[in-house]
Amino acid sequence: MKTRVITAVVALIIFVPILIAGGLWIQAAASLLAVIAASEVVLMRKTLLVDFGAILTMLGALVMTLPATLWDNIHAPIALHRTSLLYIFILLMLLHTVIAKNKFSFEDAGVFTLTMMYVGMGFSMMVAARNAGLDTLMFAFLIVWITDSGAYMIGRKLGKHKLTTISPNKTWEGSIGGTVVAVIAAAVYLVFFPQAYSWPVMVVIAIILSVAGQFGDLIESGLKRFYKVKDSGTVLPGHGGILDRFDSMLIVLPLMFLFGLLN
Repeated sequence: MKTRVITAVVALIIFVPILIAGGLWIQAAASLLAVIAASEVVLMRKTLLVDFGAILTMLGALVMTLPATLWDNIHAPIALHRTSLLYIFILLMLLHTVIAKNKFSFEDAGVFTLTMMYVGMGFSMMVAARNAGLDTLMFAFLIVWITDSGAYMIGRKLGKHKLTTISPNKTWEGSIGGTVVAVIAAAVYLVFFPQAYSWPVMVVIAIILSVAGQFGDLIESGLKRFYKVKDSGTVLPGHGGILDRFDSMLIVLPLMFLFGLLN
């Protein structure tokens, strides 16, 4: 417990000023987090970080977080931007299945390609959310944090019906309670920090984001169960890995983009 608290305090001391500063600071932080998160999936799969496929995966996640304007002043014989580079990485990964067919399979290529998209897109949307405004990014964090905390506390006190087929340690009462508490908190937050749409519309969106955040947690839990690991990594003592801490945000932030909240 002591280790967990110390890690949380240190993380807040480092991360809060970065969130407030925004700009290049949040860009650098998002890129670093994306690379670490991608490496966690690679290691869960028992693949060396120096493996060609692993390197492509981490590079792909990194490229996804870089600003689109970065490529505007690059003069090259081919069109270089995030999408084309990602496509090149995927092609190289497919070629790697042929060259190293006994060591790198189509399954590996599929998992690593999905990792690039899942991790890279999620953290790139963190930058987009901060660029839209600190209050917009904090809206996302608020929903995720309150949902998670509310689900945990209500689940412990009132939880009776377990999500057996989805996550044995979670309950329906906790899940629903977490969303209710998060939506109440979001409704109050929106009074002081209005977002892109009217208050009633944003409350409905908050409900969707809260549920989506829980699915983000369940997706990452399923990933860990599949690879038979307790935590995604060890970079955050007492808390696990980067994926363990940002799993919900990796789903919530892209959804906010799709809803037009990050413009």
